[in-house]
Amino acid sequence: MTIRKGLRGGSYRPLSDKDITKIHETVLRTFDEVGIEVRRDEVRDLFRSAGASVDDDRAIVKIPPRVVEKLIGQAPATVTLCGRDNECTHDCVIGENRVYMGTGGTALNVQEPGSNEARRSTLNDIKDMARLVDALDNIHFYMLNVYPNELPGDDVDINRFGTALQYTEKHIMGGVYTVKGVNDVIAMAEIIAGGRDKLVSRPFISMVTCVVSPLRLDSHYSQLTMEVAKHRIPVVVPSEPLSAATAPVTLAGTLAIQTVDTLAGVMLAQLVTPGTPVIYGSVASVADLATLKYLSGAVEMGLLNAGGAQMAQFYHLPFYATAGMSDSKVNDSQAGYETALTNLLVALAGGNFIHDAAGFLEFCMTASYDKLVIDNDIIGMTMRAVEGITVSDDTLAFDLIKKVGPGGSFISEAHTRRHMRREQYISSLADREDRESWERTGARDTRQRATEKAQSILGETPRPVIPADVAARLKSSFSNLILP
Repeated sequence: MTIRKGLRGGSYRPLSDKDITKIHETVLRTFDEVGIEVRRDEVRDLFRSAGASVDDDRAIVKIPPRVVEKLIGQAPATVTLCGRDNECTHDCVIGENRVYMGTGGTALNVQEPGSNEARRSTLNDIKDMARLVDALDNIHFYMLNVYPNELPGDDVDINRFGTALQYTEKHIMGGVYTVKGVNDVIAMAEIIAGGRDKLVSRPFISMVTCVVSPLRLDSHYSQLTMEVAKHRIPVVVPSEPLSAATAPVTLAGTLAIQTVDTLAGVMLAQLVTPGTPVIYGSVASVADLATLKYLSGAVEMGLLNAGGAQMAQFYHLPFYATAGMSDSKVNDSQAGYETALTNLLVALAGGNFIHDAAGFLEFCMTASYDKLVIDNDIIGMTMRAVEGITVSDDTLAFDLIKKVGPGGSFISEAHTRRHMRREQYISSLADREDRESWERTGARDTRQRATEKAQSILGETPRPVIPADVAARLKSSFSNLILP
C-alpha cells in the first residue's frame, strides 16, 4: 500500500493575498488598541519586559506591532514531531504546507465496534485506540482522543501518555491538565528516550495548552504553557472561537479573533524560552444560531481552518488545524459527508497537523472505533487529492500511446504495472464488487466492514512498544502509572 503523508497542500485558497493582509492588519490593531486579558501576574510581567503596555488593575496587555512581529519571529517555522520507529517513517515535519492527519482529543465517551450506543471512556480505551491507530496506515499520529473517566484527575496526564506510549510508535500529542502531570509526562518520556537531550532532539511527545477565546490568556493554561516551554517540548496553543458566540458571526471576524488568540500563546511560549517549538493552533468553528451549541461538522469549520492554514503560512508558523468531525450520533451518511468535506477543505489548503480528522462523532463528545476505521479510508482518499496529478513525460506516456495506438489496450503494459499502485488510491474498506458478489459475501455495508476490521485488529494479541525493562523502571519511578 502507498502511504501518503507530508504531501504539500495549498491548491485551495479561500483567502486572497489582499484578504490575508487585511486580516493581519486587524490582528495588529487588536493587539495594540484592544489588548488581551492576561490573568497571571508573571505573564503580564513577561509581556511588560518585552515592551507591551500593561494595565494591572484590569489585567489588560496591549502589544505594539513591532513587539508582536519580533516575538512570533522567534518561533521556528518548522517543528518535527517524531515517532519511535528506527526508520523515522512516523515523523511528521510540521510547517509550510505539508499535510498530516490523525485523531483528536478529548472525548468523554466511546462507541464500541458495532454499537450505536455511547458509554464513558476508560484507560483501556486509550490502549485500544492506540492499537488501532498503530495499525491504520493513513492515520499519521495519535492525538490522545479519549479521557479515562475512572481515574482521579491527578493521575490522568501520566496514564494517558503512558498507555499510548506503550501501544503505538506513532507520534503522541495530548492535552495536559496539571503542572505535575506535565512534569511527570516529560520525565517519563525522558526515561524512554534515554535522556533529556535525546527527547529534545527527537520529541516523540507534544502537548496542547489552550488560549481562551476571545482575547484571554487565563492563569491555569498560561502556567501549563510556560511549564512545557521551559522543557523545550513542542507545544500547541490553540484557540476555539465560535462564530456568533465568542467571536463575530462573520467568518472573517472569527478568523481575526482566532489569529489574535493563538498568536498570544505563541508569544507567551517565546517569552519563556525563545525558540520554543510552538505550533499555531485553531479549533475554530461556528455556533448553531438556533441553540448556540457548538457545531463540529459544519462546512464553515472547514472554511475557518482552511483560512487559518493560510494565516499560519503567512506568519511562517506550523499549523495545528481541526477537521473531520461529525455532529451525527452514529456512523451514517451525515458522518461520512461532514468528515470528508472538512478534511478535504483543510488538507487542500495545506493545514499541517490536522487533528480530529478521524473517529469523532456527536460534537466531539464520542470517539467511535468504527469511525476510526472508516476515516482511515477517508483520509487516504483526501491525501490522494492533496497529491494531485503528476505531469511528466513518463506520466503523459506519449510513446506508449503511440505504441498501443487506436483501439489498443494498456492493461498488460509494463507502464501500467509500474504506476498502478501509486497512481490510484486502493481502498481497503470500500465495496467495489458487483451486486451478486456483494450479496454472496453477506451484503455488508461500510459500517459492518469497519466493525469487522476494528474487531480483527483488537482481537490480536496486544504488542507493547516500551521494552519490558524500561516499563519496569517507569512503574518503579511513578507510583500512579498503570500501563495496562
